[in-house]
Amino acid sequence: MKSLACFGKKLEHPRNFFCNKVSCFHKSSICSIRSFLRVLVFQIHPFWVQLAYFVILSLVGNMALKVSKPRPGSLRPASLDIFFTSVSSATVSSMSTVEMEVFSNTQLIIMTILMLLGGEVFTSILGLYLSRFKFSKHETKESIVSSVYHNPPKRTNFPGLEIEKPTKVDLECNLNSLDNDHSLKMNSLKSLACVALGYFSVVHITGSSLVAMYTSLVPSARQVLGSKGIKIQTFSVFTTVSTFSNCGFVPTNENMIVFKKNSGLLLILIPQILLGNTLYPSCLRFLIWSLEKITRKVEFRYILMNTREMGYGHLLSFSHSCLLAITVSGFILVQFIVFCSMEWNSGAMDGLNSYQKLMGALFQVVNSRHTGESIVDLSIISPAILVLFVVMMYLPPYTSFMPTKQQEEVDSETGQKCKIQRKSLVQCLLFSPFSTLAIFVILICVSERDKLKKDPLNFNVLNITIEVISAYGNVGFSTGYSCKRQLEPDSSCKDAWFGFVGRWSNMGKFILILVMFYGRLKKFSINGGKAWKLS
Repeated sequence: MKSLACFGKKLEHPRNFFCNKVSCFHKSSICSIRSFLRVLVFQIHPFWVQLAYFVILSLVGNMALKVSKPRPGSLRPASLDIFFTSVSSATVSSMSTVEMEVFSNTQLIIMTILMLLGGEVFTSILGLYLSRFKFSKHETKESIVSSVYHNPPKRTNFPGLEIEKPTKVDLECNLNSLDNDHSLKMNSLKSLACVALGYFSVVHITGSSLVAMYTSLVPSARQVLGSKGIKIQTFSVFTTVSTFSNCGFVPTNENMIVFKKNSGLLLILIPQILLGNTLYPSCLRFLIWSLEKITRKVEFRYILMNTREMGYGHLLSFSHSCLLAITVSGFILVQFIVFCSMEWNSGAMDGLNSYQKLMGALFQVVNSRHTGESIVDLSIISPAILVLFVVMMYLPPYTSFMPTKQQEEVDSETGQKCKIQRKSLVQCLLFSPFSTLAIFVILICVSERDKLKKDPLNFNVLNITIEVISAYGNVGFSTGYSCKRQLEPDSSCKDAWFGFVGRWSNMGKFILILVMFYGRLKKFSINGGKAWKLS
């Protein structure tokens, strides 16, 4: 019996050894992933992380669009146009160089994934989950005690009343409260991430369901999709993701012009536009406030009372959220009044009754802030409206009117003014967004100089400026190109439903690709140019 037992142990020994190896490999893999994420969070500047993210996403999307086949009967777009479309989807810009109906159902699904992963709300939620690594559990009590104990005593404005250095005994007595604060902050961060993810999921599920229901029940909308060979499920998900991420792509060539009489569909999309961009901070705070009132959870109260400490840029204070909502409403109201007063009886509104004109005008002006879906041909509307749209596209999404005097930062403990941080050489040389966009416009005018001379009605500075500002704001508005406006008619010219950039040279398209990346990462350069003094 002893020999059999020994023989059994010998057989079990290799299996245990193999299991231990697998367990060690699994633990080492998890540690490697955690250490890599810590490097991303702590040691690499967020600009380079996000730039790499969007570049890689664009390259992967480009490969996927190249591998997949276009719609039967359509020519495969050029390589640069495919890459341009991938970048436009990943940066949620909706600038187009080819017609949308060229893409097959598989390619539309790929573009949907790119827009979903490149949207501001999704990337911010991803950053929120990564930020949890800032609150590492490896921060022991001894490290907290040592770091605080070795700090020099702080001075006050009153001589002889310096704050004494705490002893280790005093610090040990307060460590329990520090641990409680750390745990509360971690739980609040998890709750914030769950709320943002739930917000993101509910809007997409509800929005796509409503769009699918509308297009299925309304004969005119169903007929449009049937005549173009677009599946209702693909259209509903694609349009909802594009609208919420503020991309502006629509599977039809004409964008939303073919649905300008479907006021119900426009009303379904308008809230998604606002919920996904300009009103996202206000709605997120209102949702957290509602959950706090219902559940009475301390984590939600902590989030509402400590917005800056949460480190989530989309979480604003109560006053800032209210002022943002008022500013957004004010911009929409001003644009709505101007648009209706100048375009009510114009050719852009032909064929619409009064109610459809009201809904169409509201939809159009809401889209001017970073979405870019359109029910009118922008090339035939008033130049004054175009200039107003350019201003709206240039403004950052969270622009708000704050009627308070800006105060200097003051240390909450000492009451002394904080020292101004010394700027790096890169920060000093950084141009303002306005200056950078002017440089891009100049470069494009140089690359398209021959067309500016031969075809001035299509290729003019205003149209180029609209295209550049639209790419920078990740909007997607475009005046397009019309063969009828050519001074020297070309018999081979055919009007097509894609953006003005589709008629540019390859160099011009490449420059606009850079503008789209620059616009998607505009938050890192929004304060540029302050080192330049105009006096």
